[in-house]
Amino acid sequence: MSYVPSTAEQRQEMLRTVGVQDYRGLYRDVPQQMLLDRPLDIPEGMSEFEVTRAMTAMAAKNVVFPTVLRGAGSYDHYIPAVVKSIPAKEEFLTAYTPYQAEMSQGVLQSIFEYQTMICELTGMEVSNASVYDGATAAAEAAAMCRDRKRRVTLISGAANPDVINTVRTYCYGTGDELKVVPAKDGRTDPDALRELLGDGVSAFIVQQPNFYGQLEDVEALGKLAHEAGAMYVMSCNPISLGILKTPRECGADVAVGEGQPLGMPMGFGGPYLGFMATTEKHMRKLPGRIVGETVDSKGERAYVLSLQAREQHIRREKASSNICSNEALCALTAGVYLATMGPGGLAEAAKQSMAKAHYLCSGLTAIEGVELVYKGDFFHEFVTTMPRRNEVLAELERAGILGGLPVEEGLLWCATEKVGKAELDRAIGIVKEVLAK
Repeated sequence: MSYVPSTAEQRQEMLRTVGVQDYRGLYRDVPQQMLLDRPLDIPEGMSEFEVTRAMTAMAAKNVVFPTVLRGAGSYDHYIPAVVKSIPAKEEFLTAYTPYQAEMSQGVLQSIFEYQTMICELTGMEVSNASVYDGATAAAEAAAMCRDRKRRVTLISGAANPDVINTVRTYCYGTGDELKVVPAKDGRTDPDALRELLGDGVSAFIVQQPNFYGQLEDVEALGKLAHEAGAMYVMSCNPISLGILKTPRECGADVAVGEGQPLGMPMGFGGPYLGFMATTEKHMRKLPGRIVGETVDSKGERAYVLSLQAREQHIRREKASSNICSNEALCALTAGVYLATMGPGGLAEAAKQSMAKAHYLCSGLTAIEGVELVYKGDFFHEFVTTMPRRNEVLAELERAGILGGLPVEEGLLWCATEKVGKAELDRAIGIVKEVLAK
């Protein structure tokens, strides 16, 4: 069966119209040695039924854990049914960048509402809506903070390693320098930060809570950055902002983070959403799509894409960002989640996540041989050491529990509001049983 909508005669007529005999004529400017002169070595096509059966067999190999005690940047939060239902509507699923405002008022409004809620969440004055993930958002924030005299970016060594590597890749691409501030006792070392801050430093990036779940002294770190003339970027877990101070209250110039906890399933790492917000002072440096509210010719409320001159497709030679895709569907999902949960619901999810993580920590560290690595305050993640950790993880897996993530320091555990006390007790019991053998 052919899924090409035009007939062979219609295709031939189109070829004649553009002045070529066949499809190969469309590639006449490509060197001949680059063209494939033999059929592709691929199997014969399959029927729809055969494809469905093959894909179902592949999907059956996936392991879905009923209980997840692992985070490290991807979190298993409860997603209300309405959050899945609204973004699945056809008019949202097929939406791309809404350049033609008069045809895209619904999508533009959904982005505007998302931006508004991100600003409320972070305490900032302007937000964008087109960053691929939290790591990219941090890298984009580093880029927007640079100027001609300041080309060095500092990032906390307690940040997610994937975020550090992404920022490093961006810096390599632009010829700028990235320096990692060492961590001490699971948190950013302020003395090391003080030594690295200098006239050439454009920004310092810290993660709150950090990769190890520890709560950083973000206000003191921000003060050090500002005293040295550098901008201050905070990468935040959005759920934690339900109970913690906003980045703006902590003195941040730019707030970024991974939006996956805001209604997006964990699913193999994507699609995720990076959020970015900043103050009005730095608004014109913010990359990506920004939707603004205005009035139309009749004086009625309308929405438009704003500050487009910053984009690489208009002023490519002066662009500081290469964002060109659109995250409107993920932004809509986050907006629906935040509207559904409300301030009270978000705070409750944060409180329950924190309480259950501390309950899990207490239960695990009561077992002989299990030690808490970092003693500082934490949100919903923590690191422990334990003997025979591979055996422990294997036994948990057999019980349908995804245990902590193996890291250099030990096992990084996480708990969210989805995990019940009975599940936590069961996991603690399994660990105790394995280590008692």
